[in-house]
Amino acid sequence: MSSSSSCGVSPSVRTEILNPISSRFFAPSRINFQPRSKCEMINRRGFALKGIVASGVSVMGSSLTSEPVQGVERLPFKPDGYNFWTWRGRKIHYVVQGEGFPIVLIHGFGASAFHWRYNIPELAKNYKVYAIDLLGFGWSEKAIIEYDAMIWRDQVVDFLKEIVKEPTVLVGNSLGGFTALVAAVGLPEQVVGLALLNSAGQFGDSKAKTTESEETFLQKFVLKPLKEVFQRVVLQVYINTSNVDDYLVESIKMPADDPNAGEVYYRLMTRFMLNQTEYTLDSFLSKLTCPLLLLWGDLDPWVGPAKANRIKEFYPNTTLVNLKAGHCPHDEVPELANKALVD
Repeated sequence: MSSSSSCGVSPSVRTEILNPISSRFFAPSRINFQPRSKCEMINRRGFALKGIVASGVSVMGSSLTSEPVQGVERLPFKPDGYNFWTWRGRKIHYVVQGEGFPIVLIHGFGASAFHWRYNIPELAKNYKVYAIDLLGFGWSEKAIIEYDAMIWRDQVVDFLKEIVKEPTVLVGNSLGGFTALVAAVGLPEQVVGLALLNSAGQFGDSKAKTTESEETFLQKFVLKPLKEVFQRVVLQVYINTSNVDDYLVESIKMPADDPNAGEVYYRLMTRFMLNQTEYTLDSFLSKLTCPLLLLWGDLDPWVGPAKANRIKEFYPNTTLVNLKAGHCPHDEVPELANKALVD
């Protein structure tokens, strides 16, 4: 896939971070970091993404005028967001486009509805497409609460009941995938289909290789200096760096300007991400009743195809589509992801 972008990534960082064959994880000592800044300080109030993304991505020029992927329409970036819904007294952001059968898109950790920038316009040609920002992320309120998977399940279930109000297909990436799964189980009468793209979540069997790899990643890397961590989050999961552009960077940086963002990210990382054993994939898959589609980026440095194969083995009513992409196939190879979703 080719694209034009005003985002510059240094060759040394590009080679070291994004080589899917030689090294899935890179040694921090070999990264050319920018000079030290207060963004490196790890404290509850300073635990925001602001400035951290820029340590791995050099943003040049206007963040809103860089060219989209060639031949693929892109959702216009709106700094103030699109639509807002009040849920339990909290402000929730969402995008809605198109008419027809509804599809609800749920983003992953640290992302927002704008991460579906190349999917919303294409899917909206035939469907009514919603993309929601989970509480604590994106343009939704940065609520100071105790986060766990059930808070987002409740949010999505209520969104389906109050805003969508029709039978729906849920689509989720990473953390959003696990949220979509638990929401589908929580509202089986309305969720008639589920699509997971490199979903988060662990199987209850602690000996499983996929579980071990995810736990190893979280233990070793998530609580390391944030400059290193979010460089991985934003860059390493993208096998094809052409889509790591200014639009993507701005969609991650802007929510981090919220004064509560630091506390929210701290709680998410230290309390939720490292304590997932209470809610397991098998416990929810065993209750799932609708057809399941897995769109899996096989070059994902976090969760590879073995996890998708295990999900399919556990839940037979599954269709698996393997894509040559990293952790975010919908944004890395949007043409292929969109086709698979429509099919």
